Amino acid sequence: MAINLVDPSGLPKIDVYRQVSIATGSKLVFIAGQVAWDAEGITVGEGDLTAQVEQCYLNIGTALAEAGGSFDDVAKLTFYVVDWTPDKMPPLLEGISRASAKLGITPVPPATLLGVAALDVPDHLVEIEATAILD
Repeated sequence: MAINLVDPSGLPKIDVYRQVSIATGSKLVFIAGQVAWDAEGITVGEGDLTAQVEQCYLNIGTALAEAGGSFDDVAKLTFYVVDWTPDKMPPLLEGISRASAKLGITPVPPATLLGVAALDVPDHLVEIEATAILD
């Protein structure tokens, strides 16, 4: 595996992510921000953050597979969430959990989560982008 996730001593341990991602592979993959569109470009889960996170996460999985990788190769996930407030964390984590269960993987939470005013389409509540390292 080309990714080692660690929490160095001297930095706080935070349950939902690791402080450092050490990549040792040779193929760098940047996955454009994925929104809650299905394969036909139809928004999934209008008004439902959990459903949209799930679809975005599944889209990241599809993109990783196309590149020859998986979530094991992810060095960083960045989430952009419209009108972020801390009370949105449980539905966000539930969307990750549901997608992870469908994919049969251990959930990979965001390394960075940013609140934004809006995304490209008013119905989109979240966008996720990924950076992966493959051997």
